[in-house]
Amino acid sequence: MSDQSAPSPQPKRSFLQSLEVDTRLLGMIGAFLIVCIVFNLLTDGRFLTPRNVFNLTIQTVSVAIMATGMVFVIVTRHIDLSVGALLATCTAVMGMTQTAWLPQLFGLELGHPLIPWITIAIGLLTGAIIGAAQGWLVGYQAIPAFIVTLGGLLIWRNVGWWLTDGATIGPLDQTFILFGGINGTLGAFWSWVVGIVAAVLSLVAMWSARRTKTSHGFPVKPMWAEALIMAVVAGAILGFVAILNAYTVPSRVIARDPSLFGCDVAEGCVAAYGLPYSVLVLIAVAIVMTVIALRTRLGRYIFATGGNPDAAELSGINTRLLTVKIFSMVGVLSALAGIVASARLGYHTNDIGTLDELRVIAAAVIGGTALSGGVGTIYGAIIGALIMQSLQSGMAMVGVDAPYQNIVVGAVLVAAVWIDIQYRKRMGAK
Repeated sequence: MSDQSAPSPQPKRSFLQSLEVDTRLLGMIGAFLIVCIVFNLLTDGRFLTPRNVFNLTIQTVSVAIMATGMVFVIVTRHIDLSVGALLATCTAVMGMTQTAWLPQLFGLELGHPLIPWITIAIGLLTGAIIGAAQGWLVGYQAIPAFIVTLGGLLIWRNVGWWLTDGATIGPLDQTFILFGGINGTLGAFWSWVVGIVAAVLSLVAMWSARRTKTSHGFPVKPMWAEALIMAVVAGAILGFVAILNAYTVPSRVIARDPSLFGCDVAEGCVAAYGLPYSVLVLIAVAIVMTVIALRTRLGRYIFATGGNPDAAELSGINTRLLTVKIFSMVGVLSALAGIVASARLGYHTNDIGTLDELRVIAAAVIGGTALSGGVGTIYGAIIGALIMQSLQSGMAMVGVDAPYQNIVVGAVLVAAVWIDIQYRKRMGAK
């Protein structure tokens, strides 16, 4: 009789498990598609027109940028209620830098090539310093993040008002305004170039991930499923570019400045907007934040601290300094979102960013970030922001009053948290 014991049988995987399908991601995409289809029917096909898709995209960017940072905050079991007010303070600083401080102190008038870049640097630095200060109060002084950032909401909203004396600041520098989206786009040709490069890189990354799993003996999807997902991803990227390229610049805009578009209306010129610069900024932020979350020590520390703060601290992680880093990161992202928001408007206004803190938190939670900490994804937060903006834009197009819009958004947020709780209970039971 042999002493060798028989190998234990591998647990049987379900069909979805064998395909390694992220059911949470599928649920979010499904919810987004349902929202789009419903509002497209209610608006007689106007919701999914290239023009509205373009506007929906640039309106989502600022909230989505901040939501990527809010994921890290919530993952570590904190909350940041000040991001909208911090955005307002940063835009006030950048508005005053362009229109008052640089001209008065250094004689740099609007249109000078250095103005937008100095302004952006000052804005990002302002966000980083304020965020780090709030993180220091939370991490080193043990003041609950809810209290610190609630105070920050009141403080920074009114600091922004004080800096501008309650006035609207503008017009802003023309190069700075390009980051808003509507005034800064790639055009059809370069949008196709970026779209094709992005599709190819996505396919290469997916194939590389499959080879890595195979080399380490991990289960992988069937080849047909891998090919199908690759085709869907590439099709989604190129389809998105095609929709944006289908939104053409009105002839009156081309006639106002033909040199900007390189053609003349009299010659039958047709120019497409294409990908906005603000979307490229969001894509860059999403890539950087995803790399931080999945490929760096900082990301591992963030999720370890969120999973079990006491164990993380005992293992040698400086959770107090980590808190400062996270809030400083959110401050930078709030300033970056402020660049996009104020550039889209062309002015700094005192109500800019109002209620953005709630939209950002809702986007992160709808995107699957657990309020109990330890779980969250960057792509989920971006999809959550897109769902939120789609709801608001769709209701506005249908003619729903603002108070009713907020009621619906609040109900969706509560429902998303309830679904998340039920999902985790079900997964825990298995």
